[in-house]
Amino acid sequence: MTASFSTYKREEIITGMKQEKLDLLVIGGGVTGAGILLDAQTRGMKVGLVEMQDFAAGTSSRSTKLVHGGLRYLKQFEVKLVAEVGKERAIVYENAPHVTTPEWMLLPFYKGGTFGKFSTSIGLKVYDFLAGVKRKERRKMFSAEETLRREPLLKKDNLLGGGYYVEYKTDDARLTLEIMKEAVSRGASAVNYAKVTSFIYKGKRAVGVKVEDQLTGEIHEIYAKKIVNATGPWVDELREEDRSKTGKEIHHTKGIHLVIDGSKFPLKQAVYYDTEDGRMVFAIPRAGKTYVGTTDTDYKGDLANPGMTEEDLQYVLNTIHFMFPDVKITRDDVESSWSGLRPLIHEPKKGPSEISRKDEVFHSPSGLLTIAGGKLTGYRKMAEKVVDIVRDQLGEEEGTKFPGCRTQHMELSGGKMGGSQNFADFLRTKVQEGLALGLDDAKARELVQRYGTNIDIVYGYMKERGEEAKSYNLPVSLYASLLYALEYEMTSTPSDFLIRRTSALYFDIDTVYEWKESVINCMADKLGWNEVQKREHAEDFEEQLRLSVEAI
Repeated sequence: MTASFSTYKREEIITGMKQEKLDLLVIGGGVTGAGILLDAQTRGMKVGLVEMQDFAAGTSSRSTKLVHGGLRYLKQFEVKLVAEVGKERAIVYENAPHVTTPEWMLLPFYKGGTFGKFSTSIGLKVYDFLAGVKRKERRKMFSAEETLRREPLLKKDNLLGGGYYVEYKTDDARLTLEIMKEAVSRGASAVNYAKVTSFIYKGKRAVGVKVEDQLTGEIHEIYAKKIVNATGPWVDELREEDRSKTGKEIHHTKGIHLVIDGSKFPLKQAVYYDTEDGRMVFAIPRAGKTYVGTTDTDYKGDLANPGMTEEDLQYVLNTIHFMFPDVKITRDDVESSWSGLRPLIHEPKKGPSEISRKDEVFHSPSGLLTIAGGKLTGYRKMAEKVVDIVRDQLGEEEGTKFPGCRTQHMELSGGKMGGSQNFADFLRTKVQEGLALGLDDAKARELVQRYGTNIDIVYGYMKERGEEAKSYNLPVSLYASLLYALEYEMTSTPSDFLIRRTSALYFDIDTVYEWKESVINCMADKLGWNEVQKREHAEDFEEQLRLSVEAI
């Protein structure tokens, strides 16, 4: 099979998967599917992955963009879960320090609020212990005065103080992509816009899938000894196609986040706060913006485009008014938003309070394995659980021996710098190189943090092909990023690039408005689109843009 992740090689990659019977085919290119792909590949299995949209286009690009330590689970006394998730958070950071950053979080507590001084102090201390938090990142407790000094915009009435603890901020879509790229660099195959339309059976066993290429309309057959359904919100649709959807099922809830420019909402410090109705919400400064979320409402609509309702928008605005009363944010100040679905596991006839946020593996009579539920932070352990099952089944059925999980200390694509302790020096050095290429400090820093140790390829494009940028009316750095995205990140549509490869739609909306047309023209030229294809891709992106800025 072709070990490539180039947009130009999509057809070759699909052909490679068709020609070689895989040990494992993964359906779903979110963080869970990517984790399974990497885990299986590094154990020596022949493995491929198909995704019907773009990689991370579903839940894996629409989270709160935090590698959570699981603090909230303490309230449910989920001690084992807190311990596991806390330790996994540190592993994610070490393996990809360029896309994962420690972020001190302020948890204010008020008279009559959900949290008190004692419960916050004890809770955070227990959390530090269970999660194995590094000494320098252990919780601190602040007076009301110190809490307000850290974040002056907080509501002052009845403030008693604040807890201070570390979460890890991430770029969820790029984390997914770096996992995928690492797997591909080691010999795995993965392709986007390849939708599984049906299963192929031998007797009652699922031995393959029919896949429709969403970009060309071609139908392909891919065969594998084992098939894993890791499609997040869509897992039940595939279980129905397999006629194996019985018992527990997926319950979708929707979460939205609003993005506001830092000049309108000048938050100094990330805050985790309780609302009037007892929910918990994050407000986080990022790249000159502040984003706030999330909601948690039942959802039964379009799984691909959940969208933000007027009610969602007002709910989040109301939480801002409640906790930051001096910040007079209106709907006109909201630059963009994103809406994501949580695929939770529900057993019919049980109440809403019994919906599980844990991950679970379902075994179908056809042999199809389905992994559902879980959190971004736990992606690696979920992958290990699934691949262990595949390994054991292949061992029993064929006598094939594959080793245990090898990903715990495996640096991901872009993270090859010898751990987090080396990142600050790496960042400093590469930012200086960016300055020498004519970038300003902010842009150089943004690019180094986005690409990590792959930045040299992007800088190489800037040096060698900078003149080409003029012919496409693009800034050199944006053109270099686009070239990299096409050659190394299977970027097939403008939405892939402007939403998931760069997060521009969320955190750099001005770039989107200024350069979207030039990006589309450049991609049309590079990928050979005709006028109809070009118009369809442009219309698709305009719809994604509309969904991010308007309530539905």
